[in-house]
Amino acid sequence: MRYLVISDIHANLEALDAVLAAAPPYDFVLMLGDLVGYGADPNAAIERIRELPAVTSIRGNHDKVGAGLEPTDGFNYLAKQAIAWTAAELTPDNHQWLVALQQGPLVIDDHVQICHGAPFDEDVYIFDDLDAVRALQSLERQVCLFGHTHVPAAYGLTHELQHLGPRGGEFHLTFAADARYLVNCGAVGQPRDGDPRAAFGIIDTDAGTIGVHRVTYDVAAAQAKIISAGLPDVLAQRLAIGR
Repeated sequence: MRYLVISDIHANLEALDAVLAAAPPYDFVLMLGDLVGYGADPNAAIERIRELPAVTSIRGNHDKVGAGLEPTDGFNYLAKQAIAWTAAELTPDNHQWLVALQQGPLVIDDHVQICHGAPFDEDVYIFDDLDAVRALQSLERQVCLFGHTHVPAAYGLTHELQHLGPRGGEFHLTFAADARYLVNCGAVGQPRDGDPRAAFGIIDTDAGTIGVHRVTYDVAAAQAKIISAGLPDVLAQRLAIGR
């Protein structure tokens, strides 16, 4: 099975469309949360995902807050402004779709599980070794795909933790049978590794491989929509620098 892995789209329709157009052949899509927030196309982004013929989606923290399932207490000023705008823009149907999104972690098949933040807590950011080890020790499958940090990264665990591939950028891994893996394929709509290109992953469970790929998109168009919507200018500016 070949899965297209996408996460942290953040209502960036230009980035999402570029990824869907650039992705090599795949059988199924895994969407790891934060479909909305920050960007100017929440309804269109949701509808793109809903139109896909084979997709499993889980919620992210912005999806929960945008759907009214949680308050904005944990959000900074910019995120609060953006998610309030998003909630007001959502159609009733798309709002209900967000409400119904599944909570991670979620087992996909005999090899793969997915989560937004961490397999032990959907809202935790995995940035340090302690959280990576805790996550790897809690896995129900050999490979866990996660998002939330907006930075491509990969960890492996046999007897000790290994950092696999660079933090950010692009990389390709082959899985060893005796190891467990935690892989972040980066953000589609708002990368934060200094590379403004949209990021996505392809995992092939038959071959035992995963690749993180990047694709350029029309950043200027996404920026113009954010400014036209009256959202904070910095949300547009950061797209050009991948931060």
